[in-house]
Formats: sequence, structure tokens, C-alpha cells
Amino acid sequence: MLILYVEDNFENKLFVRRVIESMGHEMIEAETGLDSLVLAAERVPDLVLMDVNIPGMDGLETTAKFKQNPRLAHIPIIALTANAMKGDKERCLAAGCNGYMQKPVGVSDLRREIEHYAKLASAKNKP
Repeated sequence: MLILYVEDNFENKLFVRRVIESMGHEMIEAETGLDSLVLAAERVPDLVLMDVNIPGMDGLETTAKFKQNPRLAHIPIIALTANAMKGDKERCLAAGCNGYMQKPVGVSDLRREIEHYAKLASAKNKP
């Protein structure tokens, strides 16, 4: 499975890459919303992990752009955020995110979410 991680923090990218690759999946990465849209159009991912607080266009605005693009609208997006404010999860889901995870994300929680979407992608690709 190809997973796009949209994140500007080096340590977070390293951590998530280790988890994804240990599961046998491939990770591509972008640091900004605009870069993620360009990269996703070139290599349509099976899943997007979207940091909400990225430079420029934030993760929620970027998610909305994904959902407005007919080629990308079907891709599940999981919001990852350090924000723990009341209503954050609802805002992420309203923007079009399929899931929400609060940072710091634990290895087992991240693996569980990725595995869930990997099963969905696998079932979708079967005849």
C-alpha cells in the first residue's frame, strides 16, 4: 500500500516511516499542502496521513482540496494533530477526514489505523 504522509516535522516523519515500512508499506512524503496535492496527483496514494498544522495551506484546507479533486476524492485521509481542543475531531471530520489521531501517536494505534485502511484497500482491489 502506498501511504502519503503530509508533515513538516523531521522526527515525526522518521517515526511514521519506520512504522509504515515495518508493516511492508511504502511511504511518500510532502511538507506542505500544495506539495501533497501535486505528489498525490503524480502517484495516487491508497491512504493519506495529514498533519493538521502544516505550513501554508493547513491540513484541513488541504483535505478539502483532496475531496474536491475527482482523482483524489476517494482516498481516505487520517488527520494527525497535536491539538487537543474541544471540537477538533469534529472539525477534521467535517473537512473530509475519515479518521482522527491525536499526537503523540502510539505505535500500536498507528499500526491499527494503517491496517484497517490496508484491509479496505485490499478488499476494494479484489475482483
